[in-house]
Amino acid sequence: MAEYTSEKLAERIAQILDSKLASDIEVIRIEELTVVADYFVICTGNATTHVKALSDELEFKLKGEGVAPYGISGYDSASWILLDYGSVVVHIFLEDTRAFYSLERLWGDAPRMEIEGIGKR
Repeated sequence: MAEYTSEKLAERIAQILDSKLASDIEVIRIEELTVVADYFVICTGNATTHVKALSDELEFKLKGEGVAPYGISGYDSASWILLDYGSVVVHIFLEDTRAFYSLERLWGDAPRMEIEGIGKR
């Protein structure tokens, strides 16, 4: 069973999403701006099947490491799936949905975390 700090969990999530070819992965540190979570991890899938595959892979890999989400929302529509890992909230979007909600703009004051080896497909 893995024990993760919020930062390490956000980093691990980004690595898993990157391994399944998620695009435009952003890790945003929001702990100074809200009590909702410490980090948002935001990424884009290229189709609803890809968005679901990203969610499935993330849930599968982290459960194998002893980390389960508190909740998952949006899986049926798959235009925006939210996985709540407590201190880290994951947003997996279709491109149009991500552009519409523009979470990066809403959290524009929050610092971004750079993760070595994570591409910006």
